[in-house]
Formats: sequence, C-alpha cells, structure tokens
Amino acid sequence: MFADELISCLREMYPGGYSHTCRDPFYMLVSTVLSQRTRDEVTIPATKRLFAVYDTPRKMAEADAEDIQALIRDVGFYRVKARRIVEISRIILQDYGGVVPNSMEELLRLPGVGRKTANCVLGYAYEQDVIAVDTHVHRISNRLGLVKTSGPDETEKELEKVVPKDAWKDVNGLMVLFGQSICRPTSPRCEECRLKAICPRIL
Repeated sequence: MFADELISCLREMYPGGYSHTCRDPFYMLVSTVLSQRTRDEVTIPATKRLFAVYDTPRKMAEADAEDIQALIRDVGFYRVKARRIVEISRIILQDYGGVVPNSMEELLRLPGVGRKTANCVLGYAYEQDVIAVDTHVHRISNRLGLVKTSGPDETEKELEKVVPKDAWKDVNGLMVLFGQSICRPTSPRCEECRLKAICPRIL
C-alpha cells in the first residue's frame, strides 16, 4: 500500500520525529496559534520569550495585549494574535478551570483555533490519533499523489481514508520535516529524495 510505504520511508528518514520543546497542552495551543502563517524559526523563539514571562493561562489572561505584542512582535499578525491569546486564556480559565480542552468540538470554540491548530493540540499534547494538516501536509500529500484535494480540511478527511490510524499523529511531524528539508514548495530537491521511485512528480 502506497501510504504504508510512504510513512515507513519517512520514519526511516526522520527516526527522531518532529521534536517539540514542550508537550504541555497550553504551551502547544499558544505556540500553534503563533505559528499560523509564520515559520518555525520565528515561532519557536517567540513562544519561548512569551512563556518566560507568562507561563500559565491565568498570567496570560491577566496580561496586557500590548505587553504580549512586544514579546511576539516577530510573528505574522502579532497584534491580532496577542489579542486572541489573551481571549483564549480567559476562556480556558473561566470555562475550563485553566485546563485546555481535549476535544475537537471544544477547541474549535476558542477564537482563532481551526482544525489544524486543534489537531496539533490533540495529537502532540494529548497523543490522540488525529492528522494535523498544515501547508506542508496539504502540499506534499497532493504532490505525492496520496490525495487530490483543494484544501486542508478535505485533505484531512482523505488522508484518514488511506493512512493507517496508528500513523495518523505522525503524519504532520514527518511531513513538516520532509517539507522543510527535501520536498520544499519551490525548488524541491527531487534528485536526492528517497521517495523519487514512488513519486508521481518524477515518474
């Protein structure tokens, strides 16, 4: 099966998987909100700066949005994200007792949280079997012929049909690494790709 072969090969290429500095649900949620339309090399240090000052939902809920802006200024749309982070923190504090919810339905009620962000929290922090589809996963899945879809939500549904469930939560991390190093948006490094024998782009 092509999906099995693909996941197996990616696991061999990246045996350590995608490493997160922290798997705390609140940290993961805020980090993923910050990562929207922002590169990892910008998101990671911005998240660390933010949590060095405000490391709990209560501290972030009580923070001034402008102070948060100063800490995350490097990320895209930082003013909007600062306001959302304060609002998200207040909701988590008031409605969930300071604990990030662990269901898709509840996470989607938070401002600025879509399926990709929710699935990152569910998969990385709560270790649930989900597929978080970001730009890397959507692009690579279509480029390799795993799916033929027009948007991330559709890609998530189609990948669930072809990828074994026990590999769902690995898809995002493996494809992010693959998309950053080999299967880049422009000028992909096809000549050194270990998947070229099964890639319809090359065949």
